[in-house]
Amino acid sequence: MANIWKEEFDIEGLNAFTLDSIVGYLGIEFTEKGDDFLCATMPVDKRTVQPLGILHGGASVVLAETLGSAASRLTLDDSYMSVGLEVNANHLKRVSKGYVTGIAKPVHMGHTTQVWDITIQNEQNERICIARLTMAVLKQK
Repeated sequence: MANIWKEEFDIEGLNAFTLDSIVGYLGIEFTEKGDDFLCATMPVDKRTVQPLGILHGGASVVLAETLGSAASRLTLDDSYMSVGLEVNANHLKRVSKGYVTGIAKPVHMGHTTQVWDITIQNEQNERICIARLTMAVLKQK
């Protein structure tokens, strides 16, 4: 697939932009971009686990929506913005320590909606969550 990004960006700038939000609070860090994908990691620690000590499904959804939302915005020129319409996630395997890594790839990049697939893996490269995010593309006011 050809390069999907409308503006040039670097990973350090993306991380700095998201630092003072839930993204920074949960320790999510963008790590890599390719021509048609964006990756980030998230720690499995006291910020992201549920009371039984395993990764909270909601934290996985935050990682998925963070990746898809950021990727979506970066495919648009400055006269447009995108907002989440719907997210769903299937939690496949539990994780209790280490890091998880998510990768977002586009499924559909239309004029009014975008659909993104996000796969989250553990450190053994086993899928622990698959998510789909639908974004609404809106004209900036």
